[in-house]
Amino acid sequence: MLTFKNFNIADWFSFYRIFAAPFLVIIIWLGYRDLFTWLLLVSYSTDMIDGILARKLKITSPRGSQLDSMGDQLTLIVGFLGLLRFEFDFIRDNYQWILIPFVLYCLQMFIAFKKYGKATAFHTYLAKLSAVIQALFILWLLFFGPVYWLFYLMIVIGIIETLEEILLIFLYPNWVAGVKGYIWAKRDERRKKNSDSTSV
Repeated sequence: MLTFKNFNIADWFSFYRIFAAPFLVIIIWLGYRDLFTWLLLVSYSTDMIDGILARKLKITSPRGSQLDSMGDQLTLIVGFLGLLRFEFDFIRDNYQWILIPFVLYCLQMFIAFKKYGKATAFHTYLAKLSAVIQALFILWLLFFGPVYWLFYLMIVIGIIETLEEILLIFLYPNWVAGVKGYIWAKRDERRKKNSDSTSV
């Protein structure tokens, strides 16, 4: 049975993002753009902090990876809702570009839940890069306005990252956390063991 003692400091930063999400939605609904933007910045900052703490303190775990992924996904959704509320004209004018990575992301989530029964938590280098670029673009748009080269970079990296995630799902028969990327997956002993166990 899990208790508060079972969670480490990195987990609690992930919990912050999860618990902050509904409050951010309320702030969006109330129309407080500045407050929402600053609190969204705090949520994105906790994402960076919990990853650094987990690596430095060597407290990474599959549970922590799942919590981190859940916090990331909720923060991304809330960020997009904020753009719909406060930058609707930008979304309307560029929805064709936004739909491409969004549809791929939905496909990736569908494949993951069909195969593993839950979302992936690979945390690849591309996923981290994509998350940073997404955060930079969303925050910059809310604070200062659109930067189109950053927008297109976000779209391209998001597409490549999602395609890699889909490929990794097919490479790993069973759910695993902490895969740096496709190149590393080819040499990952966990993938080989999973393949051996499923073939027996």
